[in-house]
Amino acid sequence: MFSLIPFSRRNSGISRRDDFFGLEQFFHDFFRDPFFSRLSSFASPIRADVRETEHEYIVEAEIPGVRKEDISIEISDDVLTLGVDTRREVNEESEGYIYRERSTGSFKRSFHVQGIRNDDVKASYKDGILTIVLPKDEKTKGARRIQID
Repeated sequence: MFSLIPFSRRNSGISRRDDFFGLEQFFHDFFRDPFFSRLSSFASPIRADVRETEHEYIVEAEIPGVRKEDISIEISDDVLTLGVDTRREVNEESEGYIYRERSTGSFKRSFHVQGIRNDDVKASYKDGILTIVLPKDEKTKGARRIQID
C-alpha cells in the first residue's frame, strides 16, 4: 500500500537558491503557530455554505455546541445577520477539589441577501447545523442586461 502526499517545496526538504537565510521557511513556520490559528478562528467563527436553487437560497451555517436559544437571526435592509451569545458555567466539587469556570462569548456573521421574501424565511437547527431557507422574490427574479453608454 502507499499514500499520495501533495508536493510542496516547504515539506520536501528542498531549499530555494534565492532564500539565503531561510526567511521563507521562518515566516511559514511562524504563521503556522497555534497562536495564529486561534486568532484566525475569531475572524470567522461561523462557517457557512450558501446554495442557490431555482426558487430559494439556502444558508447552512456550522454552529456546534450552541443551544438553539442562544442563536439569533435577523433580516434588516437586505442584510441577514446570524448571531450567537453564549454563557457557560461549570461548577464541580469532588474529594476536596473545587473546579469553577465561566466563559461568555458573542459573535455575528452577516450576508447581503437582496431579492428575497423576508416574511417567508424559515430556519431550523439540528446537530450543530443552522439551516436558513430564503425564498426568492419572483418580482426581482431574472437577469437584466445593462447598456453601456
